[in-house]
Amino acid sequence: MQAFFIIAILVLGLLVIFQIAKASEYVSILQGEEKARKQSNKINGFLLLAFLIIGLIGVYYCNESLKGKILGDAASDHGVLIDKLLYITLGITFVVFLGTHIALFWFAYKYQESDTRKAFYYPHNNKLELLWTAVPAITLTILVGFGIFYWFKINGDPPKNANVVEITGSQFKWEFRYPGFDKVLGKKYYKNIDDLNSNPLGQLWDDKYNQDDIYSTGEPMKLVVNKPVQLVIYSKDVIHDVGLPHFRLKMDAVPGTPTTMWFTPLYTTKQMKEKTGNPNFVYEIACDQMCGKGHTGMRGEIEVVTQSEFDMWMASKKPQYIVANPDKDPSAPKPTTDTLKIAAATTLPK
Repeated sequence: MQAFFIIAILVLGLLVIFQIAKASEYVSILQGEEKARKQSNKINGFLLLAFLIIGLIGVYYCNESLKGKILGDAASDHGVLIDKLLYITLGITFVVFLGTHIALFWFAYKYQESDTRKAFYYPHNNKLELLWTAVPAITLTILVGFGIFYWFKINGDPPKNANVVEITGSQFKWEFRYPGFDKVLGKKYYKNIDDLNSNPLGQLWDDKYNQDDIYSTGEPMKLVVNKPVQLVIYSKDVIHDVGLPHFRLKMDAVPGTPTTMWFTPLYTTKQMKEKTGNPNFVYEIACDQMCGKGHTGMRGEIEVVTQSEFDMWMASKKPQYIVANPDKDPSAPKPTTDTLKIAAATTLPK
């Protein structure tokens, strides 16, 4: 019963407020404030027209001053396609934006309240409705068609000569693995992950393809310019996302489910430094999926180099198999007979 009375009081209060507002409007008309209201409408109509002009100037200025300065030109072949589709979409929507907003603010100015003009009742027009239904439908169909084409191109099979790089995300770092001379990544199993024994990815050492794989973390991922690369993406814990803003690509890193994407870098890091005029330029790997309190610091880098520089870097690295099993290193010095005698003597009980 108490709730009923509260609701009844609220309803009565709203009715009182509504009646007071209506009464105030009638009083204003009787006092001659209708003229003031019409004058206010005229001022508002002029201000809307001024807002249209100033707003369009602002849009043009922002576009000219910021164009190409945030991320610069796309640095991958797929990024060029994505930028092209984005420009087409922006071009079409900008034409619609101009038409609708010019009409909106101009009509507000031109058709403001007037005693000399009577409103025209125009309820329906078949041709007009067909036009504004068909044109957007055709336009969106074309844009969706381009989007699907680019989507399958980006997510399709990479070229046969593509390099392969594995990238694994975990809170809050990126780890990389490169296949050795056999060009094949070895198998791994999450239960084999053992940081203390130099096996951070859980590689299976009895798999021959693992014995020349290169592991890297804490330094930039190495890619070869003008050479397709397929990224094989993993996560150790929660969902991360490999975001490559300069290449215009991103892909989720899902625990237990490897994902892939491929692209071709178009410029080396050195070329991009010259192209952007920024001596500190780096290709960035961002985690584009909220993954915990250290999410904002989960940042990696990519260094795009020439094929010879990449080969030299690979030659300077030891396979993780050797790092985890130093006794298997063929380049390690072999113990001599004297060394073995000394070692045996020091281990014999006294």
